[in-house]
Amino acid sequence: MSTAEGQVKRQWMLEGLDCANCAMKIENKVKKIEGVSSCSVNFTMKMMTLETAASEAETISEQARQTVLSLEPHVKLREMKTGAIRKPLQSGSFRTGHPGEAGGHAHDDHDAHDDHDHSQGTAHQHEGTSEEAHGHSHDHGTGDTRRILLRLAGGGLLAAAGMFLPVDGIPELLLFLAAYLMVGGEVVLSAVRNIVRGQVFDENFLMALATIGAFAIGEYPEGVAVMLFYQVGELFQGLAVNRSRRSITALMDIRPEFAYLKEGGNLRRLSPEEVGIGDVIVVKPGEKVPLDGTILEGRAMMDTSALTGESVPRSAEPGSQVLSGFINQSGVITVEVTQTFGDSAVSKILELVQNAAGNKAKTENFITKFARAYTPVVVITALLLAVLPPLVLSGATFSDWIYRALVFLVISCPCALVVSIPLGFFGGIGAASRSGILVKGSNFLEALNDVKIVVFDKTGTLTKGQFTVTGIYPSEGFSEEELLRTAAYAESHSSHPIAASIRAAYGKEISGEATADYNEISGHGIEVTVEGRAVLAGNARLMEREGIASSTPAQTGTVVHLAVDQKYAGYLVIADEVKEDSLSAIQALEALGIRKTVMLTGDTTAVAEAVGRQLGISEVHAGLLPQHKVEAIERLERGKSTREKIIFVGDGINDTPVLARADVGIAMGGLGSDAAIEAADIVIMTDEPSKIAAAIGIAKRTRGIVWQNIIFALAVKAVFLLLGAFGIATMWEAVFSDVGVTVLAVLNSVRALQVPNKLA
Repeated sequence: MSTAEGQVKRQWMLEGLDCANCAMKIENKVKKIEGVSSCSVNFTMKMMTLETAASEAETISEQARQTVLSLEPHVKLREMKTGAIRKPLQSGSFRTGHPGEAGGHAHDDHDAHDDHDHSQGTAHQHEGTSEEAHGHSHDHGTGDTRRILLRLAGGGLLAAAGMFLPVDGIPELLLFLAAYLMVGGEVVLSAVRNIVRGQVFDENFLMALATIGAFAIGEYPEGVAVMLFYQVGELFQGLAVNRSRRSITALMDIRPEFAYLKEGGNLRRLSPEEVGIGDVIVVKPGEKVPLDGTILEGRAMMDTSALTGESVPRSAEPGSQVLSGFINQSGVITVEVTQTFGDSAVSKILELVQNAAGNKAKTENFITKFARAYTPVVVITALLLAVLPPLVLSGATFSDWIYRALVFLVISCPCALVVSIPLGFFGGIGAASRSGILVKGSNFLEALNDVKIVVFDKTGTLTKGQFTVTGIYPSEGFSEEELLRTAAYAESHSSHPIAASIRAAYGKEISGEATADYNEISGHGIEVTVEGRAVLAGNARLMEREGIASSTPAQTGTVVHLAVDQKYAGYLVIADEVKEDSLSAIQALEALGIRKTVMLTGDTTAVAEAVGRQLGISEVHAGLLPQHKVEAIERLERGKSTREKIIFVGDGINDTPVLARADVGIAMGGLGSDAAIEAADIVIMTDEPSKIAAAIGIAKRTRGIVWQNIIFALAVKAVFLLLGAFGIATMWEAVFSDVGVTVLAVLNSVRALQVPNKLA
């Protein structure tokens, strides 16, 4: 997958990556490899994306692989094929152990395996990968949950025996030690392995240190109980993360599994990647359209909700364009393929959404840096807490203050923030994609919160970009029908869009024999003989030239005047219609606190101002070339505060420079335009301007959820750190403040996936 000149992008699935902190460590370490221009590890999708110089791609990729394996030896790297989009992870990859969920998927009505080497067997890959094999405490999502529960129950029974049987001394210690090793042996093993690899400050180390410390000061029951509670909490945390992962990937479960290729009278089932442009495929009711194409035969209703967010099915007939990911609800259709799978709509969407995590929001970057500095500071503070008070305060004992320091250590883990914040942003991106809005990164989603100025292109953005006859004004002696018929015949040989709109408005067959002596007068119009009568059709200059008095229309738009046998017959008004939801889109933006809406267009001032008045747009600038639009954006840039952001919304073809220049570039209907996908930060897959307000609404909701998690996690930790330091909180409360807060924060992040009805 090439990117900038001389750069190559490669992607790997990191099977078995079940810890957000580990993902962060891998990303930070790989970024430091010389020659790596960018590296992003998406914990939610278990994907690492690496960008390197093309000349050194192989060497650097091997270094990156070795780095991943040195940090997380149990992780299996599976490189994704260039140009191939991997199907979002199935729930079988996260064997949660829920009844009936062991290897299935809520949406699986097909084989569990993918047709491609890079994802073959992901659902079955780890059935035999026991947690003991790699000693990783976060892996409850992929291990055998029943076995974990049995081990925890066994450890709990041994601990209960130690507490209630009349034993003391060595037998008591041995009972608790056996219980501890059964429950937490893997955590201690992971901590030791990580220390050997030079990774000291992680959750395994903190838990091992705190519980071994409890044993050292004779608190055996508490050491075992805390490890038991921690492991149960980790199990729930794993289930919560996996559930949210499944929710996110289910949103993107739009990848077609197969295509039926028509070969003579036979159908052959193939992978969509094997079908070429020009091939003919058949799509039956209930199946996903596997590739973009044009319908040759058949009619059907298409469910387009997965791609566009539209809830109402769309009818498709011969000549209609269909996109991969549409679901055929009725009727068998034969489709001629117009795009390879790598260039199809569904591939572009999956690639955009999967790569979105690479562009991180400021909040995510802040939390990553915060977590890196925070844990060592807390460990040093805990050490001082254990040593200083007994030396300084009279009556203070080492055992008491060591216990407080251990409690302090357990509380310190920043897991809640590291796991829940990327999940929150990814959930927001998922919710946006379900609404037909593709956001290329959480940085752009976050930027939408600060937008105060929205700048629109006119044609194709606020208007339909299709010319239609909006008015027929005959003069005396002519009817509307007669005027339209005469105009349609006069324009029957012209290929101009305005001529096409007149013929479309007439809507009847035009006899070629009825017209003669066709002559196009450059810059004026047409003179032609229609059914033996001399007809003139054109602008006001044509009427002046022929000395025919014409009316001056009050309406805005392109005017076509007609004269028959030198007598003025009337005029037609042709205009580019405003989209149905443009007005409500502008009103919704104002309701969200947007202080200025601006329209930039190359159209005439009269037309632009009429559209601006109709929609209530604050500023209108007409007659602009693309470079003038960039200058207009730069002027607006100078007039705003540093925190405020500007959106530019265009159709992505001639607006590429402006899309790239604005703080956030939004392309309308961009699936058909590679320029739009390349230049825009957000792509709206329907042509609805109202989706801009929906995107801002989702962004505000996502930021609200992320900040709820940050404030909640830090507030709970601050309270428990103080309670621990003053000896009020025990290790039980400490474990709740770590694991409990993480589970609650993850569950809160899942709310970002839901699209409120008023935004959808």
